Amino acid sequence: MAYRFINENQKTFGLRWLFSRMDICSNAYYNYLKHANADRQKRKHDICHMIKDIYHELNGIIGHRSMRVFLARKGVDLSKTTVHKYMNKELHLHCICRRKRPGYRKGRAHKLFPDLLKQNFLTRKPNQVWCTDFTYLYLSNGTPRYNCKIIDLFDRSVVASENDAWITCDLAVRTLKKAIKATSYDKSGLILHSDQGSQFASRDSRCFAETMEFYKV
Repeated sequence: MAYRFINENQKTFGLRWLFSRMDICSNAYYNYLKHANADRQKRKHDICHMIKDIYHELNGIIGHRSMRVFLARKGVDLSKTTVHKYMNKELHLHCICRRKRPGYRKGRAHKLFPDLLKQNFLTRKPNQVWCTDFTYLYLSNGTPRYNCKIIDLFDRSVVASENDAWITCDLAVRTLKKAIKATSYDKSGLILHSDQGSQFASRDSRCFAETMEFYKV
């Protein structure tokens, strides 16, 4: 306690006066400072080692403010300034900032078609309205397979179905060609209904449908 008092008030009273008033040998005081500094350096070394472990464990994505929180969870209470000094200035460990994503701008990627059905999915005769969409399933080895199906809204029967390893406009066109080949229909009144996804509204799909006088909605 006396050594600590001397260390805190030496500039006010002077060391020689404090040694004489407290009857303390100067060598004893300097030995105290030596051991106190050694303990302080050991604690600092342990804290720096802890900072490096936390930093690499989290792949360098935290800065000195978050590091202070992680140190507090381990029972090490330090100020933000001290953590910044140890981490950034002495260990040269800096937060790895992820690149910001560019701002998203919604655009119209393809031609939009009018909704001819207006939520009316009842038909009076076959081959009046076809509906098409994609679905997927997983094989026993975990790989996905994509299925494009066309159904007739009159009786919900499957007109054509095609599978592929990829969900592409080519799969949509192949399914439509298969349906045309397998079914007799009056092309002047047939409506092909889809969700206008990129595969159905692509240039190839649209050109084929328009050639066959379909209306995609």
